[in-house]
Amino acid sequence: MAEIVILLTIKKIGSALASGAADQASAQFAKYGTRLIELQGSMGRVARELRVIHDVLCQMDIRNQNNQVYEGWLEEVRKVAHVMEDMVDEYLYLVGGKHDIGCCFYMKKGFRKPRSLLSLKRIAFKVKEIEKDLTHLSETKKRWVCMINNEDTSSSSYIVKRSQDLANISRSLDEEDLVGVDKNREKLEQWLADGDLEHSVIALLGMGGLGKTALAANVYRKERAKFQCHAWVSISQTYSREDVFRHIIKELFKDKVSALFNAAAMDITSLEETLKGYLEQKKYLIILDDVWTPEAFDDLCRVLIHNDKGSKLIITTREGNVAALASRGHVLTLEALPEDKAWDLFCKKAFPRDINHECPAQLNPLCGEIVSKCKGLPLVIVLVGGLLREKTIEEWRRINVQLSWELINNSRFDHIRNVLHLSYIYLPTQLKSCFLYCSLFPEDYIFKRKQLVRLWTAEGFSEERGESTLEEVAEGYLKELIDRNLLQLFKRNSFGRMKKFRMHDILRELALDLCQKDCFGVTYEDKYGESLQMDGRRLVLHKLQRDIQQPISSIHRFRTVITLDDSMPSFTLLPLLCNKSRYMAVLELSGLPIKKIPDAIGDLFNLRHLGLRNSEVKMLPKTVEKLSNLLTLDLHGCDIQELPSGIVKLKKLRHLFVENFFYVDRREIQCCTGMRIPNGLGNLTHLQTLQALEAQDESIRHLGELRQLRSLRLWNVKGIYCGRISESLIRMQYLSYLDVNACDENEVLLLNVLNPDLQKLCLTGRLAEGALDESPIFQAFGGQNLCSLALSWSHLREDPLPSLSRLSNLTRLQFTRAYNGQQLAFLTGWFPKLKILSLRDLTNLSRLEIQQGATASLEKLALVNLNSMTEVPPGIEFLTPLRFLGFLEITGDFLMLLRQCSAIQGTQWQYSLRD
Repeated sequence: MAEIVILLTIKKIGSALASGAADQASAQFAKYGTRLIELQGSMGRVARELRVIHDVLCQMDIRNQNNQVYEGWLEEVRKVAHVMEDMVDEYLYLVGGKHDIGCCFYMKKGFRKPRSLLSLKRIAFKVKEIEKDLTHLSETKKRWVCMINNEDTSSSSYIVKRSQDLANISRSLDEEDLVGVDKNREKLEQWLADGDLEHSVIALLGMGGLGKTALAANVYRKERAKFQCHAWVSISQTYSREDVFRHIIKELFKDKVSALFNAAAMDITSLEETLKGYLEQKKYLIILDDVWTPEAFDDLCRVLIHNDKGSKLIITTREGNVAALASRGHVLTLEALPEDKAWDLFCKKAFPRDINHECPAQLNPLCGEIVSKCKGLPLVIVLVGGLLREKTIEEWRRINVQLSWELINNSRFDHIRNVLHLSYIYLPTQLKSCFLYCSLFPEDYIFKRKQLVRLWTAEGFSEERGESTLEEVAEGYLKELIDRNLLQLFKRNSFGRMKKFRMHDILRELALDLCQKDCFGVTYEDKYGESLQMDGRRLVLHKLQRDIQQPISSIHRFRTVITLDDSMPSFTLLPLLCNKSRYMAVLELSGLPIKKIPDAIGDLFNLRHLGLRNSEVKMLPKTVEKLSNLLTLDLHGCDIQELPSGIVKLKKLRHLFVENFFYVDRREIQCCTGMRIPNGLGNLTHLQTLQALEAQDESIRHLGELRQLRSLRLWNVKGIYCGRISESLIRMQYLSYLDVNACDENEVLLLNVLNPDLQKLCLTGRLAEGALDESPIFQAFGGQNLCSLALSWSHLREDPLPSLSRLSNLTRLQFTRAYNGQQLAFLTGWFPKLKILSLRDLTNLSRLEIQQGATASLEKLALVNLNSMTEVPPGIEFLTPLRFLGFLEITGDFLMLLRQCSAIQGTQWQYSLRD
């Protein structure tokens, strides 16, 4: 798995040899042109050698993990790749900026050599050594390490065998081993017996170990007799179409020896024709177990013809894009077992001799802890339960405290490990990096899409793909990992986009083992006062009871340091990191009580992500202007009043967060402040996120030069700025989020702008009369993609709903002091996609009416501090999809009204009383 660091190194060499970098180097080192050409030649040869090694490693499989010779060779390759990565970073730093190239070193003969020449010679020497090391390693591998061209032990044969072993175990499970599947089994049986003559495809989808094959096999055994012919075949990641077709023929023609004999001699064309001819007149049931790609499905389904006989095809898969090929409404997504069902299954395996499979009282607490650690994964529950059968209470205690170790090392759990390995091995290298990265975070950690995408981008995992940004590519990686069921989607936003997700704990344990063995990164949690052992390049600190005091010998290797505990009393490691970890790329220290950033931060020339969100930093040193590779600077919530003037020199900066809260309640018109950007804002042309800018003449004048902005928040906006802001917004063709806040409640906001890609709009301040009907941003053609709208302090006199109802794609609507009228009416057919509606502080609103058929998709309704309302909104009973209904900050009298209202009886609603 050294292919991860190798690929990152190859990409960096590519950047170093790109024409721009080479030209810059030539201009600066014109006197040393020959040396520079030789160095670049060496770097190119190293890159080619590493590319070959990478491609070979991608064909190796997990068997070699326990091959001591192979592992030793791999460790040496990894070390060489790490050194090469360091040298490329040194080179890029040397040629990428204006450095002192004056004379500084006196030699014996009085000759003085420039610092840059000495650095160049040192890098060239090291790269030559690396070139020799790689040649030697290649020769060593040929002599001592078994190659993958042995047919009997080939990677593909091994993977197929392992996949089939897992399938055979799952197919052979008894009826009693299937717990908590009743609803899924009934649904599957219903689809098979629906009487529909049209051919249909059914998909069972879920991560490995959830019991897809076991469920399919159980139903297959019961239902196959109702079909004229049937067959079951395992596909796996590497399959042969000829072998699959022969296997299907073998199952279909079990009693016809001649047909079986003929099939053995057929070529692929004859096999396809035989299957098509036989299935054409039959009502068949065929199971394709463990399908990994849409291409495999298309490959095999050409012979499974649609014959209008009521035939059924069931596929089991871990891949969402494969399940999407099923007939509409015929995807069965398997979930982890709930706690009670997991308990039942575990007890069946742990106490098989007991008639009722009851857990003895003395084991009850231990049983609960162990079942909880299995996280509802049937395969894990069955194997762990079997391991503990007939064991003493002392053995139960031992397994409980070291279950993670057992999962990684006990041969009894080989099948659990193969569930991960089968998914992991064939991931593209970039996805391997992203997957392992997630394992460095704690159990049950909830990841946020935007945050993780920025980290992946800073780590260099994203690759260039056409005109997509690196962030868009990283988001594609995230979606792919979710589609492959290697990450679990936890929450979407109101308009369906991925927002939060997590990693299954069992997958995390197994991935973390791979991560540490590959020196990809380590985690540290100060549970027992243990010393910090660091072999990887990435360090994620979980819960720390105290500051890190002990020396860290490998601190110079750090590329990433992330802290996740904001309760530490201090963090004295920062000055050491700035002085020793010169190749640092990601420094995420949000929430820590850091008051001062060392001047040495400017020496971290490789730094791409600096996160100080909600820290106590009040000032940045001037040296931050040297961080020429910085992509993300997060100072959100810091008490920084002014940025150094050199901040505008950071031309690669893509995400800048500099907002500071001084009121917790966002209902105040001036709850936050932005940052005043020094002269030169227009230099930051790569900015995609700017939150938030303090509106001033100078900054507003150059705002239009930030044409790559996707997310923009402005504070302290005066009405006179709106014209220039509108002109700037027109030039931001990618803008999807806009938040504009007036400097006080009397300033009038009028944005006459058309941004067709705008999805989220927040306006805080008085709106001009007729703005909802005149501004293109609120028109059906202009706001066609607008999904979220928040209006605050708008002081509208006329009911805004008739105008806003044109925005048919709205999924979220929030009013806070936005309307001064007495009535609001949602009419039939309005806001068909609206899911979240919040009305706050509408002091004059006395009546809210919801007609039947209005807001038909509404899931959340919050009515907050509507102190003039004297009746429960009529029509509220029509909101059948509603999941949350909140009457907040109400009087005791209104609470009595609610309790007597028949329209909300039987509905789950919440309330809070006004202070």
